[in-house]
Amino acid sequence: MKLREQVGLNIRNLRNSRGLSQEQLALAADLDRSYISEIELAKFSASIDVLERIAYALEVTPKELFNERG
Repeated sequence: MKLREQVGLNIRNLRNSRGLSQEQLALAADLDRSYISEIELAKFSASIDVLERIAYALEVTPKELFNERG
């Protein structure tokens, strides 16, 4: 799995585990909902700054977005 795919999957899993919609996460991270969707689907790679905002909104450290999950 490519890193971009792993990050997108981790964001989706973390978002779902917190009961957040893409819209809610986007609002908390000050991003557009469609951008969250495209990151989760690995259509776009996000900048470090965007990943930091998403991690903060999910209440995790940025490195947790890169963890391999089984």
